[in-house]
Amino acid sequence: MVHELKSKVAIIGGGPAGCMCAYFLQDKFEVTVFDKDAPLKTLLPTGGGRCNLAHAEYDFRELAKNYPRGEKFLYSVFSKFSTAETIDFFESIGVKTYIQSDLRIFPVSNNSKNVREKFLNSLKKVKFIKEEVLQIDKGFWTVTNARKYKTDYIIISTGGHSSYNIIKQLGHNIIAPKPALTGLETKENFSCLSGVAINGILFTHKGVSGPEIYKISSLRARDNFPYKLIFDLTGELDLQEKLNTSPHKSIKNLLSDFIPKSLSEFILNSLSINPDEKCCMINGTVRDKILDKLRRFQITVTGTAADGEIVTSGGVDLKEINPKTMESKLVPKIYFCGEVVDIDGFCGGFNLQNCWSTAYVAAQAVLDNSF
Repeated sequence: MVHELKSKVAIIGGGPAGCMCAYFLQDKFEVTVFDKDAPLKTLLPTGGGRCNLAHAEYDFRELAKNYPRGEKFLYSVFSKFSTAETIDFFESIGVKTYIQSDLRIFPVSNNSKNVREKFLNSLKKVKFIKEEVLQIDKGFWTVTNARKYKTDYIIISTGGHSSYNIIKQLGHNIIAPKPALTGLETKENFSCLSGVAINGILFTHKGVSGPEIYKISSLRARDNFPYKLIFDLTGELDLQEKLNTSPHKSIKNLLSDFIPKSLSEFILNSLSINPDEKCCMINGTVRDKILDKLRRFQITVTGTAADGEIVTSGGVDLKEINPKTMESKLVPKIYFCGEVVDIDGFCGGFNLQNCWSTAYVAAQAVLDNSF
């Protein structure tokens, strides 16, 4: 069945980027958003359910430094729509925000469901069709699992896990997706330390997780496994001075003043040192072995956690997208925004900022192109 859409714009993907794009186009076009799932469903788990909307960095070049893939591409994008514009947008739809001490920006409600509700209420002129898009051709036919639609502009905002085959059919190159902002599996068995955290590292049954690990997994998303990580757990600890001042204390308890007790036991056992040995019995050779282990704590990464991925590194090749418009360089009037392109940022609101900003630029380009 052929179904002629009155709408001028078809948006493929109803996540943060797709809905942001729809918002800016709805007054000038009849906009249709296609998604097999509920719109803005992927917004709900962000920020641990609190919805980390953005990061309070207002210099667009400094902001772009938080993207291992896409930094220079984002200069043009962020110069048009950056953190200040994001805050203004959410304030305009009734979402008041605040800035945490770590510069992460959250809604005052601290509730992703509340943000989703207000966002969807702002899209009253947008039509949502709950169908899966199977094909997009250069004749601007959008083929779903139910029917075919004809439109004038197509915006692809399908996130980082789908639609790549559809995009390849348009002639675009896809940078192979890799997990980023994810936990890591390790050669070392840290199961006895599961739940223990230090310096942004959280030990798990299969490896390591936590903020510092997420950042590393992003920076090294394209590295081959295995690779080694080395951490300084104690900084400028004068271990000899501590040994001298607490001669009758066990070495385990002494180290526990600086690192978690279970970790101190793990380190001592790995060095074949009795955790209950008195500090007065620790000679210079043993002291140096302990210090080296603390200052060069080594982890061998063997893979990414199977269920830990937060964002995807990879997507539509940025060389094939105009950063001033988010328009395909291969197929006019087809645009991309959000995580479907090869851009990914660190934790802290950066990946949502990519969605808001690229969506705005794509929407503005469609508006400009229509006149």
